[in-house]
Amino acid sequence: MEALPEAQLSRLGDDGAAAAVLADRRVPPVQVLRELIAHEADVPAEDVELAFACAECGARHGRPEIDYPSTPSGAGWFGDVLHLDGTTVAVAGSHHRLGLGLVRPGAGGPLIDQAALNPLELAAVADHDEAARPRARARAWARKAALVRALGHSDLQEPSGIALATTDDEPGVACVVRTAPEIGSQWRGIRVHDLDVGDGLVAAVAVLP
Repeated sequence: MEALPEAQLSRLGDDGAAAAVLADRRVPPVQVLRELIAHEADVPAEDVELAFACAECGARHGRPEIDYPSTPSGAGWFGDVLHLDGTTVAVAGSHHRLGLGLVRPGAGGPLIDQAALNPLELAAVADHDEAARPRARARAWARKAALVRALGHSDLQEPSGIALATTDDEPGVACVVRTAPEIGSQWRGIRVHDLDVGDGLVAAVAVLP
């Protein structure tokens, strides 16, 4: 069965990427990503070539690399896919390196907070009332996870050293407000989009410059 006709499709503002959300346990997550890339690149889904081994260390971690297709200019495509609680989220685009975060509110605990979230992010979570706090915390965690996956194999040791926050100018899109040396000068152009995947989960897509 084809996955994309049943998926919820959206675009990430002006960042040139598309996202697909599918709540169907029968469809393999990699199929959703293949079909999304095929749709965006106008190629057959069976021709899409994905590599899941890290180019740096050979391990299967983080987002996949897209070996085919390429753009007319010869540049590559970028994408990511995650699956949680029966929901698959995929993202693809040809302009920027991408990463996904997908989190269930209430998951994790204090150790995750200490490792992943900056004190500025924890303070923003604490500003919510008690009922809204689990979802706000999951949103902060999803954004940070998306950024780490977009960065890929790197020397970043402490994600909690980085802080992400939204602005009044663009609600639903977080930027880096406190950076780490491992990110370098690109931090000013990093954008992390909140993605609607329904009430049960929280998702975010990081877009590198």
